[in-house]
Amino acid sequence: MTDSLEVLVESTVSSLGLDLEALDLTPAGKKRVLRIAVDRDGGVGIDHIIDATRALNEALDSSDVMGDEPYTLEVTSRGVDRPLTEPRHWRRNEGRLVRLRLAADDSSVDGRIGASDDTGVEIAGRTTTRYSYTDITSALVQTELNRKDV
Repeated sequence: MTDSLEVLVESTVSSLGLDLEALDLTPAGKKRVLRIAVDRDGGVGIDHIIDATRALNEALDSSDVMGDEPYTLEVTSRGVDRPLTEPRHWRRNEGRLVRLRLAADDSSVDGRIGASDDTGVEIAGRTTTRYSYTDITSALVQTELNRKDV
């Protein structure tokens, strides 16, 4: 993947008020698949995906960053299966259940995401504990099918 592709995609989605969360270009038979995941404060709806797809199609078609080989463009929201790696991910998921893996002893912690800032996050379980992002090796939002808000 070229830097120019990433720059083009990043500038296109950011012009729509979206954050680029992932960009993957993978072979798929005789074609390639360009998968782009976006997010924003307040979440990403179908209208955001449609707008991003249109804008990216125009930008990619008017440049030569994809070369001559055919490709399929897929634009999606970030989804819950992606790890929380940036302060904005924590902020956007406040109140959600999360499983952390800690660097110190490779233990896991489950709890609700509380207040967060640029350096760390509060996780509420039996008690509320603040963790520095540098102390967390991985974090995934847990799917809750029957959450009962208290």
